[in-house]
Amino acid sequence: MAITYLSAGVDSEAGDRLVERIAPLARATRIAEVVSDVGGFAGLCRVPDGLAEPVLVAGTDGVGTKLKVAFETGVHDTVGIDLVAMCVNDVITTGARPLFFLDYFATAKLDVAVAEAVVRGIADGCRQAGCALLGGETAELPGMYAEGEYDLAGFAVGVVSRSRILDGSKAQAGDAIVALPSSGLHSNGFSLARRVFEAMRLGMADRVPELGRTVGEALLTPTRIYARAVVALLDADLPLRALCHVTGGGIPGNLPRVLPDGLGARIDLNSYARAPIFEVLARGGPVAEDEMRRVFNLGVGLLAVIGRGAADRAVAELARRGEQAWIIGEVAAVPRDTPFEERVSFF
Repeated sequence: MAITYLSAGVDSEAGDRLVERIAPLARATRIAEVVSDVGGFAGLCRVPDGLAEPVLVAGTDGVGTKLKVAFETGVHDTVGIDLVAMCVNDVITTGARPLFFLDYFATAKLDVAVAEAVVRGIADGCRQAGCALLGGETAELPGMYAEGEYDLAGFAVGVVSRSRILDGSKAQAGDAIVALPSSGLHSNGFSLARRVFEAMRLGMADRVPELGRTVGEALLTPTRIYARAVVALLDADLPLRALCHVTGGGIPGNLPRVLPDGLGARIDLNSYARAPIFEVLARGGPVAEDEMRRVFNLGVGLLAVIGRGAADRAVAELARRGEQAWIIGEVAAVPRDTPFEERVSFF
């Protein structure tokens, strides 16, 4: 009997069925700048009109071991939101408008229903971000992944006028730092979080009273996308110096990335109430406070560095747009060449 691609583990017809299912999802995210449909070899998107010296901004990321939670629970329609969020939230820190998104989905054996659920989440994330799902790649790779598992990667592209790029260079000691809340763990620290729940002998289906839901439901809470909040800040004509996406490494691992040498920050972690998930993890490990700060976002997803005296106006403008925000600290002078991890202090 002749050997076929199907007998080798690749079902080309399943891939075709998936393309048919996801094409309407992608079309629903179409923006005015898109000039091609899903299905070609490449996606086409023009640069928006009215931008002086337009600069393209690109970012790429994945979802990490949060995917393990999706595999265990069988819930696949939210990790796509996470994928978009992790890429777009990086891109918008430059002041860029997200334009389009591309995804890469790889698995050993393509399950069309699972892949469609993932892409449905990606399309949802693109709508939240205001960008188009321009295309992607589905790879069926027998022998590369465990049965029932897959991996995701995402790629976001945005655009900003050169004169409006946010790079932190104008930050000064005394500038205020405004925080926007996270929705939970977002997509970082899941190897530690899963280890803690294993130590607590709690499975994904177990309900935790402090969380008001199951472990799996709490862990799969989608990452917040801050594109609309950033638009509110940009439209408010504020002295906005920098934006920081609080991702892997927490506040101390990310805030110094947007501050010039010689500047750090003082952060008041008592200025807000942490979400219960962080208290459950800290107590259940136990996980030391320093480790919590280095690994998790601790309830803060985005930080905005704003000129002295304008922070209250920023918080009010965000509230007017339906966004919760608060002043969490201030920029502070530190000796030049202070080690990266020592530039943020807490009080």
